Amino acid sequence: MINKKVNSIEEALQGVESGMTLAVGGFGLSGIPENLIQGLVDKKINNLTCISNNAGVDDFGLGLLLQGRQIKKMISSYVGENAEFERQMLAGELEVELIPQGTLATRLMATGYGMPAIFTPAGVGTEVAEGKEIRKFTFHGIEKEYLLEYAFEPDFALVKAWKGDTAGNLVFRGATANFNHPAAMCGKITIAEVEELVEVGELDPNQIHTPGVYVNRILQGAKYEKRIENRTVQPKP
Repeated sequence: MINKKVNSIEEALQGVESGMTLAVGGFGLSGIPENLIQGLVDKKINNLTCISNNAGVDDFGLGLLLQGRQIKKMISSYVGENAEFERQMLAGELEVELIPQGTLATRLMATGYGMPAIFTPAGVGTEVAEGKEIRKFTFHGIEKEYLLEYAFEPDFALVKAWKGDTAGNLVFRGATANFNHPAAMCGKITIAEVEELVEVGELDPNQIHTPGVYVNRILQGAKYEKRIENRTVQPKP
């Protein structure tokens, strides 16, 4: 029987080295691989290129790696909540590539589908299109310009799920699925941490979001902080 379980962060991150490209799951602060990110901090792995929906906040998520100057380039769609990110970018200390959110997700998934590139109308006529190939296509009877975007090729993908089994099958909750599933599809080696790790056969096959074929290592996580990025509540009358 296939068993992809690893027993420590050290074992999970084996082979991750400075200078590599990582795809990191999560949406805002929802569903980020907290334990694996802390492992990168502790191992002082640096000079990283990180592909992620955003860059965490100053003292949490990928923000911890930014604090330690362990990231050289961020490829993201939104980075508005991280003051240190802004400071490094404006000071020329951090290379940044901003990508429309849908394009980011689709480029991640394209890797998993075995597609080297996609065509999208998103970004045509903006700075996103600078230096990129544009082609015209007639689709549903309408001729439009489409931007050629290449699939990502990260060395590792780090993701977090609610539940998983020892064969690597993953189940997400709520918004955590948004970028964890695409990220899981694209890593040459995908590492998943989960809140609850069960044996094969205990997950309902109809509830599995990411099949184990995409996951190489799976780890039982611990001590999830699960921060809320911005808490907004209605005042009491």
